[in-house]
Amino acid sequence: MTPHSYYPVGVEIPSYVPNEWSTLGLVSTFAVTCLIVLTAAKTIATNVNPRITITELSKVLWFTLCGSIHLILEGYYALCFATLPGSQHLLAQLWKEYSMSDSRYLTSHAFVMSMESITAWCWGPSSFVLAYFIVTDNPFRHPLQIIISTGQLYGDVLYYGTCAFDFLIYGIEYSRPEGYYFYGYFVLLNGFWIVIPALLIADSVRACGRAFAETKRIRTVGANGNVKKTA
Repeated sequence: MTPHSYYPVGVEIPSYVPNEWSTLGLVSTFAVTCLIVLTAAKTIATNVNPRITITELSKVLWFTLCGSIHLILEGYYALCFATLPGSQHLLAQLWKEYSMSDSRYLTSHAFVMSMESITAWCWGPSSFVLAYFIVTDNPFRHPLQIIISTGQLYGDVLYYGTCAFDFLIYGIEYSRPEGYYFYGYFVLLNGFWIVIPALLIADSVRACGRAFAETKRIRTVGANGNVKKTA
């Protein structure tokens, strides 16, 4: 077995080969790709709807980025999780770099594979649909925003929760001890899918509440009008 530096110490990673790319090269490539996706999304959204507000545009950018990460990066993992440790594909190397903060991605862990599969095939395509709904002000955008954001939030809570359970109950640590792996990769990168979905759920719940309140008001006014006419 090829020596590796993943935690817990001694964990078996069959067919593992070290990355050919450096950490800086992988992180830079990921960041530049995200910037390209966001730039393209902004260009398309503002061309389709020149009057789109900054708030709504930020949501379009978020869900477009989500869709790209879910469908491409996480979709790759869902399809290739078994052969990922021995691959030098760019996406495989990105996962091997991230796995410094969570080695479960290299051991065919059942929860991680299941969670990433659901995220890739459910929240990936639907995020692109939602981005389109926001740009076109489709009335179904808020129900879909609640569904996707709840799925993202729930998956991330379980992701954190299973790690915490294994550490607190069994003393198993999946992340290397360096702070930039645990706080940079594990906490920060995943934290976006805790904070932002929670805010978006609240946003859509308020919008749905206002819509129902307005519908009720219109019905009440109409009912009162009918009563006056009858009298």
